[in-house]
Amino acid sequence: MCGIIGYLGKNEASPILLESLRRLEYRGYDSAGITTIHNGKLFVKKAAGRLVNLADLLVKEPIRGKIGIGHTRWATHGKATTINAHPQSSNNVSVVHNGIIENYKEIKKHLIEEGYVFRSETDTEVIPLLCQKFLDQGFSYTDSVHQTVDLLKGQYAICFLFENNDDLIFLARSGSPLVIGHSGSTMYVASDALALAGLTKEITYLEDGDTAAVSREGTTIFDKSHKEVHRSKTFVSINAIDLQKGGFKHYMLKEIHEQPKALTKSIQTVISENWLDEASVSNLPFDEIEGVNLLGCGTAEYACMIASYWFENLAKLPGRTEIASEFKYRDPIIKPTDLSIFVSQSGETADTLSALRYVIKNNGHNLSILNNLASTMAKEGAYSLPIHADLEISVASTKAFTCQLVVLAGLALEFGKIRKTLSREEYEQYRAALLNLPGYINIILDLSEDIRKIAQFLTECPNALFIGRGLMFPTALEGALKLKEISYIHAEGMAAGELKHGPISLIERTFPTIVLAPSDYLFDKTKSNMEEIQSRNGPIILLSDAEGIDDVGEDVDFSLTLPKVHPLFAPIIYTIPLQLLAYHSGVIKGLDVDNPRHLAKSVTVE
Repeated sequence: MCGIIGYLGKNEASPILLESLRRLEYRGYDSAGITTIHNGKLFVKKAAGRLVNLADLLVKEPIRGKIGIGHTRWATHGKATTINAHPQSSNNVSVVHNGIIENYKEIKKHLIEEGYVFRSETDTEVIPLLCQKFLDQGFSYTDSVHQTVDLLKGQYAICFLFENNDDLIFLARSGSPLVIGHSGSTMYVASDALALAGLTKEITYLEDGDTAAVSREGTTIFDKSHKEVHRSKTFVSINAIDLQKGGFKHYMLKEIHEQPKALTKSIQTVISENWLDEASVSNLPFDEIEGVNLLGCGTAEYACMIASYWFENLAKLPGRTEIASEFKYRDPIIKPTDLSIFVSQSGETADTLSALRYVIKNNGHNLSILNNLASTMAKEGAYSLPIHADLEISVASTKAFTCQLVVLAGLALEFGKIRKTLSREEYEQYRAALLNLPGYINIILDLSEDIRKIAQFLTECPNALFIGRGLMFPTALEGALKLKEISYIHAEGMAAGELKHGPISLIERTFPTIVLAPSDYLFDKTKSNMEEIQSRNGPIILLSDAEGIDDVGEDVDFSLTLPKVHPLFAPIIYTIPLQLLAYHSGVIKGLDVDNPRHLAKSVTVE
């Protein structure tokens, strides 16, 4: 959600800023812009819509300068227009900003009363005008920034440029991530290390409350009390080649096909004998835990729902799934015997981070499952486990979701072993079942053309329903979310048994139902629900194994035969065709499947 880039070096800034912004497109945005300084003057170019609009503008109206900042904006305050795009500027200050300034109306009112003029509808514009006020009063760049951020409430990552100073980018961070890249006398700034791939591998992560003055000579960092402080440099391994599509038409398709490899890495980790020791999680008081709270947003929440079944089945631990965005508002009780598990691909999801901070404040045991161990959640939480999904660029989560499930399954198995709810033989059987999953996924990937034909039918329908029982219920929720995200087809997922309690009234010939029904102990009940839909002329798309397909026969509109898998791990396998179904539906409709409208990869505002 929103992307920031800054450059300070010997080369022209515009092309570097533009290329780095392209690497941040996956975060989601609806406008873009850059500011450079040349001969002491600020030059700003902005455009609504996709980044190509800004690129075209810069071809027609190029701007020079060897220092600059850039931004891709995801609208929160004010429509997605050029005037609301970032950078936002005053006479002598230009700013890009991620996050939300919660008290902007109060600040704006005072500034207007003092004669400062606003041009946009954004909360961001108060930042350059407030900083301008302190500059007008004679304060230094450093003091002006510090006085500005002291008055801001909310969360933010901010880059400041100042007219007549082509050797300074000032930074401020509170809640939203911000990194500094080092490459000799060339300096970079970004909201995400991914933007710096191929430019530098030497990174400094700013901590919450930090500000920093970045020049060609180096960086001076201040903590939240504005005292100078040292922050160590780290090395990142993202290469420019990681950003390529590898022969696939879209990142989403590439990442779907990367799942056998990604899951193999995750599975090999969680079945190794001492994996929790290696991840520094062994100090967690496993034997004291009597209940598990699982928290996430969107796809991560559905991973939590699936995992709650595993913790109860394998470890006999009560598992409760929580929507992270709602968690703290009901003032939940945090028991000393509870473990709260937070699931986030980025580790920066604002709602999940807020819930984590609530648990920390209430002295609760906490563990985060992340794809980024340099993230805020990893730094603030007590324990973290990596999912080993590697880089995921497409906005819709695919391989990160299945890798999250693998790590959650591995954790549930460890609890079962420690609590002695699993025999050694059962434990080994489950680990062996996990090892089979990548091979099964390869089989499903070969069904892509069959799935595309089903997608062709789906795209002719305005709505779709996904149903399942047991573990297939949260899997249905995830399938519906993917179809909504990627194809813009209205879709709902629900427990199959809930159909007769109202939703069945929607069924008609143009309202297909995707039925998730592996041939397990719930198959007959799901089959009965499917027959209820058929009796009302509703089209059926059945996903099952060979045994289930044979049982139903040819009484469905479409069927897809999936490998027979251990029932507990069926969600991981049944998710793959649902990802492909959403992907093909979006492609058939001619949509941008990697960057769906209005969505962002990392949601860094509450």
